[in-house]
Amino acid sequence: MIILDSSALAALADGHARLHRVVDAALRSPFQHLLVPVLCLAEAEIKDEGTAHAILALPSLEFEPLDASTAVLVATVVRDGYGGQDLAHAIATSLPTPTRPLQHLILTARPELYPPGIATVHIDDPRLEP
Repeated sequence: MIILDSSALAALADGHARLHRVVDAALRSPFQHLLVPVLCLAEAEIKDEGTAHAILALPSLEFEPLDASTAVLVATVVRDGYGGQDLAHAIATSLPTPTRPLQHLILTARPELYPPGIATVHIDDPRLEP
């Protein structure tokens, strides 16, 4: 599972070529899924009107809702000083759960904002080339 944070969503909506290739590859693969935490979608829309509509139009994305237990985790991460609610939701989504037992990778334009131990890849990383 690959998670797109709000900075990656903004870049994707702006036409970032590498990210569009990642989305296209996910569409053709039965195994690779792209997951968007809903608070990242909201933050991208807050910063740039129309971003959410551009993202929602993409067929290969799944959206991670904010349930009660995740909301508590998001609040804890924010309170502990690890960024805003969007970043905290991306972190929470990346962590292992009983239904997704592995930690997941976060694609971001701001890897320096994430705490140690959270797996991130910059959206301009050359390994994202097909």
